[in-house]
Amino acid sequence: MSAPVNARYAIGIDLGTTHSALSYVDLEASDGEKTAHGVLPIPQLSAPGTVEALPLLPSFLYLPHPDELAPGELALPWNTDGETSVAGEMARSRGATTPIRLVSSAKSWLSHPSVDRRAAILPSDAPEEVTRVSPLEASTRYLQHLRRAWDSAHPEAPFDEQQVTVTIPASFDPGARELTAEAARNAGYTSATLLEEPQAALYSWIQGSGGAWRKQVKAGDIVLVVDVGGGTSDFSLIAILEREGKLEPHRVAVGDHILLGGDNMDLALAHLVARKLAANGTQLDAWQMRALTYGCRGAKEHLLADADATTWPIVVPSRGSKLIGGSIRTELTREEVTSFITDGFFPRVEASARPAVRTRAGLTQIGLPYAQDAAVTKHLSAFLARQAGATAELEGFEGRVNAEHSFLHPSAVLFNGGVFKSNILAQRVMDTINDWLYMEGAEPARMLEGADLDLAVARGAAYYSYARRGGGVRIRGGTARSYYVGVESSMPAIPGMEPPIQALCVAPFGMEEGTELELPGQEFGLVVGEPVTFRFFGSTTRRQDQIGDVLDFWGPDELQEMNEIQATLPADGRTPGDVVQVTLHALATEAGTLELAAVARDGQRWKVEFDVRSAS
Repeated sequence: MSAPVNARYAIGIDLGTTHSALSYVDLEASDGEKTAHGVLPIPQLSAPGTVEALPLLPSFLYLPHPDELAPGELALPWNTDGETSVAGEMARSRGATTPIRLVSSAKSWLSHPSVDRRAAILPSDAPEEVTRVSPLEASTRYLQHLRRAWDSAHPEAPFDEQQVTVTIPASFDPGARELTAEAARNAGYTSATLLEEPQAALYSWIQGSGGAWRKQVKAGDIVLVVDVGGGTSDFSLIAILEREGKLEPHRVAVGDHILLGGDNMDLALAHLVARKLAANGTQLDAWQMRALTYGCRGAKEHLLADADATTWPIVVPSRGSKLIGGSIRTELTREEVTSFITDGFFPRVEASARPAVRTRAGLTQIGLPYAQDAAVTKHLSAFLARQAGATAELEGFEGRVNAEHSFLHPSAVLFNGGVFKSNILAQRVMDTINDWLYMEGAEPARMLEGADLDLAVARGAAYYSYARRGGGVRIRGGTARSYYVGVESSMPAIPGMEPPIQALCVAPFGMEEGTELELPGQEFGLVVGEPVTFRFFGSTTRRQDQIGDVLDFWGPDELQEMNEIQATLPADGRTPGDVVQVTLHALATEAGTLELAAVARDGQRWKVEFDVRSAS
């Protein structure tokens, strides 16, 4: 997708797990690091027939029964003919009482490699009479709603003529990135770039400082971005370099995709409340547990954010007719929520602590692959330990890495994600990190202030759109991983032994956007007219591998197997089943996705699609 040349606005969209938002920079009124920016109020249904313009669009989709709402009750400021679902505030509130019709966490499902993300599978536990939608379709609906809201508010500056950036978790693999780009195309985004959320948070902090960020960080600083949102925990490390007398942020590492966030906390609180109710003789069924979980989300948000709030009421709809008022009423206290979440999800652990891995059952329900260990601080310690040498080869950092350090030492921490609206949780993470640093004789890290936790990602994405046009500050870094395909060794059959796999580097760490690299001097036989499958690996730690390098051995923490690459390549005049001699090319697109291409000797070119479908 080529960026519009005559754009008036740089638009940033946070496609979040629990909330989405749209921010913008007025290109004509901005100059250098001084930007004219704003947040779009998003018209949405808050109740049947009631439209409100709110700063956030809750990322929920409600699928009403055909007879549930009267004609006109789904009307919005734009044409909604044929619309059968509701996105936003009404979806969230109505879904709390009828959870079997509520689609939530679509973004997490979009990154789930074990399901067909184009199939209508959500809500995952809906009965047969509920028409389901795919994770791709739900994501498309949120992006479409934001586009229509913009066009309604700015008819003089159509959305498809603006510079647009959509954010994704830094840990999204190439398949999930491509699906996000596809959702944007399906929503009518003619030109969109993808940006990692932790980078967006830092861009927002830079923008909000009005140029003063250079006084808060210095050359040699390592900024740790801790982003705990509704569905995921994302960690990134950004080093501050000095080049030609100017400070330049450089992203050096990202963490794994960890499905651990506010949703887990809501569910944990729901089980806490359910145990309290059970002790008083009230048992909840699965339907009521879902409703209770949504009630606990509201309690958590209010009790952690408001220091004056001591209790919050929770109402669970009754499935029977014997209860007064047809509902079960209980409450959560601020003390319960604070201690339960702080100690359960952010325990003070040693730097050597690692997430627990338990033996899984042979049979499991189809659902999201949540992290097995709920302790965010353990996942953070494991991330920093893996990245102990991340800056060893970085310009200006040579010789500063101490081999005796068990983890990479951050000097500053930037928090992002709604979970950290609670100062208690942010301070717990800071105290834990500084305990680790103290034990290794290092200076304490400082917290970077001023982040807008609800809107930082959208604001940062808009600033990035602006920076891409030559204004403001750019964070450098390229691809966040090295990527490899498996090459099966040619050997005679040996009973009980599979042929060993080598890992061929097809895209090196830090490959810059807009570049294409060819595997040097290597040809492969590619079958056309029939499906071809490759095993696919990624690494966040092997920074020295170059395109074409072949690994015979690697440690368990060095390479992680990811989705397969699957290609069914058109024969185009050849006989199906023919083997064509090809070279492989890697392309890091300007849009933020990674592509592989197979190129024949005669110049014919095939795109090797990342497999984002189920294996069935």
